[in-house]
Amino acid sequence: MMLVDQVEWLDPGRALRAVKAISGSEPCYQHLPPGLPRERYAYPVSLIIESFGQAAVVLWQSGADAGFTGGETLLAFAAARDCRFEAHAYPGDILRHEVEFEHAVSGTGFAKGEIWVGDRRIATIGSVIAVRRAGLTRPR
Repeated sequence: MMLVDQVEWLDPGRALRAVKAISGSEPCYQHLPPGLPRERYAYPVSLIIESFGQAAVVLWQSGADAGFTGGETLLAFAAARDCRFEAHAYPGDILRHEVEFEHAVSGTGFAKGEIWVGDRRIATIGSVIAVRRAGLTRPR
């Protein structure tokens, strides 16, 4: 499931700005009946963190020293730490991820940043961690 629509700006291996448009037709809304209070349509925090993580992996892969061989490499979300959510996002909003790549150690990448909707910051991500493992078979 791809949760990044576009990379708007990229400083390879250092920082990026990416966006994800939230649509009312997202799978997370399919089970909700019409007419619920607005707060019931808040985009799930787990999907916001996953979207940010996907943007962070795009940034990691853009770096000259990323070490991605293009072979059988599995990327996996490992953890998110120090996440602070200040507001919700809803269908019709566009999430803007501002991601800074911190470093990579032994196939593990670390990034941090902020998530915005328009001029309103909705979250800060203290650290998102992804792991890269070579020689693993991807699920089919």
